[in-house]
Amino acid sequence: MGVELIAMHGWGGDHRSWAPWDTAAMERGWRLSCGERGYGRQTPRLPSWGDAKQRVVLVHSLGLHLLPADLLAQATALVLLASFGRFVPPGRPGRRLQQALRGMAAQLQAGDAEAEAMLRRFLTEAAAPAPPEWLPHGPLEDGLSSDGRQRLHNDLALLGRTDGLPAGFPGSARVLIVEAAEDRIVAPESRALLRAALPQAEVLNLEGVGHSLLSPTLIPAVLHWIETHAAGGHGQG
Repeated sequence: MGVELIAMHGWGGDHRSWAPWDTAAMERGWRLSCGERGYGRQTPRLPSWGDAKQRVVLVHSLGLHLLPADLLAQATALVLLASFGRFVPPGRPGRRLQQALRGMAAQLQAGDAEAEAMLRRFLTEAAAPAPPEWLPHGPLEDGLSSDGRQRLHNDLALLGRTDGLPAGFPGSARVLIVEAAEDRIVAPESRALLRAALPQAEVLNLEGVGHSLLSPTLIPAVLHWIETHAAGGHGQG
């Protein structure tokens, strides 16, 4: 098998969001392994590599910071979907974000109803300008478990602590940054910081699309990039 993919969802999501990617990968004879944080009723699990030479990481948002360093270090290419190195930028935009994160953390600790209402609002903002009905099934369809709420709380704290590319990020890998032009979750300053940290990366900006990247052009565009830029075995130095 020439190409394998590891996929990690972001905060508030789960592995089911990768189902269309899995179908498209199988059509190409590629293997895809998904991680799962277990925010709802899904069992937490880490993805794993097989023996393919071309190893591509697909991450959405916080997913970049949820993979172990040793697994990340083995990637020959990475696709960063509405992601970031540092989520909270410096200055006034960062202070507003920190205040929002504190409010979300308090709602997670307040009880199931408050936590689910907060997560629903977050996912609506992540989907916008698309309607939330377009989102794939996630933790809210199953209901949040007490363990899931705690994981959401812990990963929300991680979100606020991110300060750059995570440990294990492979400096020689090819990188595609996919930005959502209408992203209401990742600040423009944080997107700029990511581009600055990865000057060798190619950037795909999707107009009219929000943080959840609900666009029919996304999967074909990313898999074409993998086929033409990442599957040939030519990493960047």
